[in-house]
Amino acid sequence: MNGFDYWFPFIVPLTSMVAGIVIFFLKEEQHQMRTFINLAVAGIKVILVHIMVLGVYQNRFYEFRMTMFGDVDFVLHADSLSLLFVSLSAVLWLVTTVYAIGYLEGSPNRSRFFGFFSFCVSATTGIALAGNLITFIIWYELLTLSTYPLVIHRGTVDSLKAGRLYLAYTLPGGSLILIGFVWLVSLAGPVEFAERGSLAHVAAQHGPELTAIFALLVAGLGVKAAMVPLHGWLPSAMVAPAPVSALLHAVAVVKAGAFGLVRVVYDLFGIELCARLSVMPFLAAASTLTIIYGSVRALFQDDLKRRLAFSTVSQVSYIALGISILGPIATTGGIVHLVHQGLMKITLFFCAGNFAEKLHIHRISEMDGIGRRMPWTTVAFSLAALGMIGVPPMAGFISKWYIGSGAVEAQQQWVILVLITSSVLNAGYFLPIIYRAWFAPVEGRDDHPIDWRLGEIHPFLLWPPLITCLLALLAGLFAGAPASPLFWAEVITTREYGL
Repeated sequence: MNGFDYWFPFIVPLTSMVAGIVIFFLKEEQHQMRTFINLAVAGIKVILVHIMVLGVYQNRFYEFRMTMFGDVDFVLHADSLSLLFVSLSAVLWLVTTVYAIGYLEGSPNRSRFFGFFSFCVSATTGIALAGNLITFIIWYELLTLSTYPLVIHRGTVDSLKAGRLYLAYTLPGGSLILIGFVWLVSLAGPVEFAERGSLAHVAAQHGPELTAIFALLVAGLGVKAAMVPLHGWLPSAMVAPAPVSALLHAVAVVKAGAFGLVRVVYDLFGIELCARLSVMPFLAAASTLTIIYGSVRALFQDDLKRRLAFSTVSQVSYIALGISILGPIATTGGIVHLVHQGLMKITLFFCAGNFAEKLHIHRISEMDGIGRRMPWTTVAFSLAALGMIGVPPMAGFISKWYIGSGAVEAQQQWVILVLITSSVLNAGYFLPIIYRAWFAPVEGRDDHPIDWRLGEIHPFLLWPPLITCLLALLAGLFAGAPASPLFWAEVITTREYGL
């Protein structure tokens, strides 16, 4: 391995961290410099990730390793799974940066916001590239510390309360992961993420202890993945600005938890050990409870962002459900949902932010006829919502189809009932919004015709949801094409996990 390949995994998260440090020192009136740094570094990160993706596909080996203490190393490693997640982070960071620049135009404390915003993306990238559990924990806690200032950015009573609740959930969750790590090291010594797991050598002697460690890790990760009953922080965090909500739900926090679950199951314990310990039925049950509970709670939310938040509680657990089935097709569906859900959910939050910014509409009961006033934003919202329901050809249909097909292959037909129930509930809380937006009459005034000119809102706010909606549509239409998210997920399940 040459020096370039050694340093590359370290440079990728370092770019956004350096950008954040520089932005912290910019004065508020230096908005042009701040915008240039944000967009330039986000673009550079996309290029760097693209280079690394091509290299891994050609079997190049990227790994940065530094000894911290004893036999414990700080490791950043690029494999197919990490690059799927880091690609999502890089692309959506660029789009969200554009959106955030437009959304926060003229607001105070932008240097502070974008500084922590960059730290957040650096931490997410580090989580994706972490080569062992201690490296994962370091970035995981940095993510907690960098997202807290974003949640409380507005400084209102509600945002400060939401921030305290966020820390009350996430800090104990991180402690559970740390306890699990220390216990694991005492049993097995330093272990790294490896294809098909790295704990087989201690499984025979320490089965009960490994089961307890698995429970600790899943509980700790389940906080950020918003699994019931550890989800309470997420709806409250919706008081944050729309770019933060989009980042929390589509790229950073909840996805970090779900990604960590994939790492623990497949790269730490391994599917054979998980099957021997009989822990997967419990993960499947927790996922099912979360999927149904989140959907039911979403039905009764009038606040648009809270409804989307409970939708996230439900939708992210498709990832855990897919991997808990332990079959190749279902695993592919769960892994690809990391990307598909991110594209659709970030679109929905962008659109919710646009409705609030342009028309000061926050509640679903206020959305009558909004599609005739903001047609392009509403088209993006409608398509993303249909994707969440699982309507083809949107990306959400692909995820559900693969999870369902994998369940049949694994002779776990009960999962089909879960998917059908969830999809009906998804329709129950998304279709009324679409109906109101396009077809409900507006009391007290004549309905004006739809105006399709691209002038409904600032382009920095309009183009991001249109782009992410288009990506979600293309991910469904061309799911079988090379380099699609589904293709990459299939590479992961076959090349790395041997399924």
